[in-house]
Amino acid sequence: MYFIESIRLRLIPLTTQQLQLHASDYLGLQKSLGLSPRPMKMEEEFQSEFDDALANYWLPETAANVANYQWFTNWLIVEKESNSVAGGIGVAGMPNDNGETEMGYGLDEDFRGKGIATEAVECLMKWVFKHPAAHALTAQTPIRLPLSQRVLVKAGFSQVQEENGIILWRKAKVS
Repeated sequence: MYFIESIRLRLIPLTTQQLQLHASDYLGLQKSLGLSPRPMKMEEEFQSEFDDALANYWLPETAANVANYQWFTNWLIVEKESNSVAGGIGVAGMPNDNGETEMGYGLDEDFRGKGIATEAVECLMKWVFKHPAAHALTAQTPIRLPLSQRVLVKAGFSQVQEENGIILWRKAKVS
């Protein structure tokens, strides 16, 4: 099983088969990965976005991009101490012609406020920037979510613009 690690976290990119199991039996997926199974606690709005991404992006894109599936999937954020899923993170595909890709993340309510999101963003950012074509990461946060904005600021992102209640962020690769 492929994964990357930081001090407190293990990030596991899910294959198409693992995403299918996630969709049908989330606790079973966790057991199959040797994790301590627990349900995810997330606001309905974010759960709905996650379900949409699972069905309409991650599943078809990982199936179409088997060799590079890590760029098209949800990575489980596993807290090592509890051996539990703390959330998910990922990027929206391989770097585009400008060398950019977008990052998104979400955390279980029980794991918020502990620096886990920042650590996960920094961990995945290091992985992304190892790719020679990757020159920048972008992210979007609603204006109404200052804690999510704080994660990006702590990870070195800069605000690029604000429009229709959404803030666009960018982090350039340091050479």
